[in-house]
Amino acid sequence: MEWSQKIFKKHDRKDFEDLTYTIFQYQMKHCSVYSDFVNALDRTHPSSLEEIPFLPISFFKSKKITSDELLNKAEMTFKSSGTQGIRSQHFVKDISIYESSFNTSFEFFIGKPASFVILGLLPNYLEQGDSSLVYMVSNLIEQSTSKLSRFILGSTAEIPRIIDDAKSEGRQVLLFGVSYSLMDLVDLDIDLSSCTVIETGGMKGRRKELSKSEMHKVLKKELNISRLYSEYGMTELLSQGYCKEDLVFHTPSWMKVVFRDVSDPFSLTTGVKSSGLNIIDLANVYSCSFIATDDLGIKSGDGFKIIGRIQNTDIRGCNLLIE
Repeated sequence: MEWSQKIFKKHDRKDFEDLTYTIFQYQMKHCSVYSDFVNALDRTHPSSLEEIPFLPISFFKSKKITSDELLNKAEMTFKSSGTQGIRSQHFVKDISIYESSFNTSFEFFIGKPASFVILGLLPNYLEQGDSSLVYMVSNLIEQSTSKLSRFILGSTAEIPRIIDDAKSEGRQVLLFGVSYSLMDLVDLDIDLSSCTVIETGGMKGRRKELSKSEMHKVLKKELNISRLYSEYGMTELLSQGYCKEDLVFHTPSWMKVVFRDVSDPFSLTTGVKSSGLNIIDLANVYSCSFIATDDLGIKSGDGFKIIGRIQNTDIRGCNLLIE
């Protein structure tokens, strides 16, 4: 059975744990950066998921995090937005795994791409290139099959016309937009009441940082949005989480959030209080599936909320809005 068949089948808890241990052993054997990290910690034989070491996300800026035999055979290399410094790089050996990941998640949390006219409002990502987010949205646009689906490259004034044309086609518009660009629409008095909107990417230093709840209140009120989602994703991960109006993110079955003490990266918490977020992403099978992010969050039911960013980390396009 190929990795993709193992990763994206429906997992119960035991299935997930078994596959997680299998991928841990695979990466210990084939990813020398991760293996060196685990050996340095002397934690080569974890007895539970909680004991598996999580690689600091900053390693993606200075190291090539990939299976050694695939080091120069990546099908794609994605780069972070790099707002304030060196851009992280994610070497993707099998792009079909990424496509399976975002397509399965999108259909589960949002719907089938073919049912929407999909618009991408992602100016900074398009300008810099090599963006995993642009790749995802571009793929979804292709699947929508509507000639109206596109990236909004210039004037946002065309959005109302596209919305009207979509109604004529009997389709709803889905607008996938970086946070600061969505806030820019407020100044244009555009009515998005008939649209589904997915925000992502943070303010990237272009606007005053707001909490996610504050920003959602502004967008809903000023743009008349009734269906507002948010996406949690980043260059270093090949999977995404989504949240609806309650601002609680949920992840697909092959992705899991583990909470850590911000003052002790090797001590885990229950997530009741503000904690660092560790991510298990089995779709990262050919890089590293165990990532210690710079995000702060809390547990909420069977999901989590983003509450900010650990101090002294770069501001990046990872859907982070500082409280």
